[in-house]
Amino acid sequence: MERTRRRRSVLAALTAVSLAVPGITALSSAARAADADVAVNGGFESGLTGWTCTAGTTVDSPVHSGRAALQATPAGGDHAQCAQTVTVQPNAQYTLSGYVRGSYVYLGASGTGTTDVSTWTQSAPDWQKLSTTFRTGSATTKVTIYTHGWYGTGAYQADDITLVGPGGSGTTQPPAAPAGLKTTTVTSSSVGLSWSAVTGATGYAVYRDGVKVQTVTGTSATVSGLAAATAYGFQVTAVNEAGESAKSAVVTATTSPAGGGGGGGSSDLPAHALVGYLHASFANGAGYTRLADVPDSWDVIDLAFGEPTSVTSGDIRFNRCPVTECPNVESDAEFKAAIKAKQAAGKKVLISIGGQNGQVQLTSTAARDTFVSSVSNIIDTYGLDGLDIDFEGHSLSLNAGDTDFKNPTTPVIVNLISALKTLKAKYGAKFVLTMAPETFFVQNGYQYYGSGKWGGQDPRCGAYLPVIHALRDDLTLLHVQDYNSGSIMGLDNQYHSMGGADFHIAMTDMLLTGFPVAGDQNNVFPPLRPDQVAIGMPASTNAGNGHVSPAEVTKTLDCLTKKTNCGSYTTHGTWPALRGLMTWSVNWDRYANWEFQKTFDAYFG
Repeated sequence: MERTRRRRSVLAALTAVSLAVPGITALSSAARAADADVAVNGGFESGLTGWTCTAGTTVDSPVHSGRAALQATPAGGDHAQCAQTVTVQPNAQYTLSGYVRGSYVYLGASGTGTTDVSTWTQSAPDWQKLSTTFRTGSATTKVTIYTHGWYGTGAYQADDITLVGPGGSGTTQPPAAPAGLKTTTVTSSSVGLSWSAVTGATGYAVYRDGVKVQTVTGTSATVSGLAAATAYGFQVTAVNEAGESAKSAVVTATTSPAGGGGGGGSSDLPAHALVGYLHASFANGAGYTRLADVPDSWDVIDLAFGEPTSVTSGDIRFNRCPVTECPNVESDAEFKAAIKAKQAAGKKVLISIGGQNGQVQLTSTAARDTFVSSVSNIIDTYGLDGLDIDFEGHSLSLNAGDTDFKNPTTPVIVNLISALKTLKAKYGAKFVLTMAPETFFVQNGYQYYGSGKWGGQDPRCGAYLPVIHALRDDLTLLHVQDYNSGSIMGLDNQYHSMGGADFHIAMTDMLLTGFPVAGDQNNVFPPLRPDQVAIGMPASTNAGNGHVSPAEVTKTLDCLTKKTNCGSYTTHGTWPALRGLMTWSVNWDRYANWEFQKTFDAYFG
């Protein structure tokens, strides 16, 4: 958030390293009688089952054979790769083949233990067969096969991908889909499931609304972290070394109601809250608004901003707007009295740290401790209810090799988590903690996380995820800035852009559903409770890029809380307990005749 017009966020176009080596082909050989096709779902008849894709979906036209084919579109730094790992035998010959359409389409294999191979076509206006061969190494038991397009060349299709050769040791076929899936114990935040055992299965994967949320070895599981009074759809697959089965039939369960919110002071907020930033330390085109003049509709008021004395000092100062810049600014005594009056009316007043100009990097434990003491001083001086973290720009980034959001190692991440936990412990259960990251630092983590396994990506991508995850039990509200954003891929593997309800619906659905980080289905960022989530929107066209009309705000809320009035994006649930809306800013809303506030009041009453 900025003082004049918000700067554009860094775009979501990242540089990835291609796994393929263009131009390497090999002569195909006839399959021996004992050979079999060891690829799973190579015709994409079971959707993307068995494949891990950075982008893509299945289509019913064009297809090479059967009823479906893969279609994927490279975008930005992503070449839309789909891959699967298959079990093979050591010292064995394999032939990889497939049919593709499009420009610059690749088919290849990695992890062969000898020479990794790929083949490609520069242009295939109709279905074209690609084929290559390789021999596995003396200790190779698994190989990854893949197909992908190339940067900026449009959509490609792939179908009937086969890997013909000796089956791996043990079973060579995925198990059957589980039967008998049913619910057991249902609470306000969890659903228990059980199903019948499948012959040949070594484990099972549990899906919630189409997203894999856990793997187990037995025939039961409990899915937790769910929202109260919300319907969910569950499926199970069986897994063995040959791959994953098709999904079971869907079983729907609705969690029981629960009162109030969770930790982080959320139970002190109304069921639906309006959050706004108040320009308290500066003036811009929106003009200065005195705190006492903020209407009662605003339930959480974030004082913008507390800023550091230097980027790495951790020393945060809150300097109120000077009279020379804000002629109508109130005195300190009047300001403190207004805070008390707001609190007496049930409102929360927080200090927001950061903003566009306030880069904060807690690179050392000394900076961490200074951050805690200086922020505490601001809270105590003004009698505030808590803290909002609005770190932008280069405040948070991940060091190379820091790839697990559940166990971060980067000092600026670790020290921020420690500082916030210390502040929470100091002030107790009533302490309000909110965060306002940009989409680049949160939802874009679905595609990319940090610099990536091979480097070359922006290390800031997804960098808020470890902070949010570590503090999810202490977090009152997360209100991601759904504005000043590049296009972001949603859970439908389609890119969504600002300007309409679909963008807000897709971005919020990701927070409430959870998502695999960097496409890793075994590393899922769990969903937040709906009472912890508010949707960040600019108050007017002057406030930032991505403003939407009141009608689009209403569509967003209808879809997420009632599953009505939805557009092209299909949500993974319905969340009537969604906390509400956040906006930049109260000042800009006043400038626009309180349009944003009026929309909220009209919707929630």
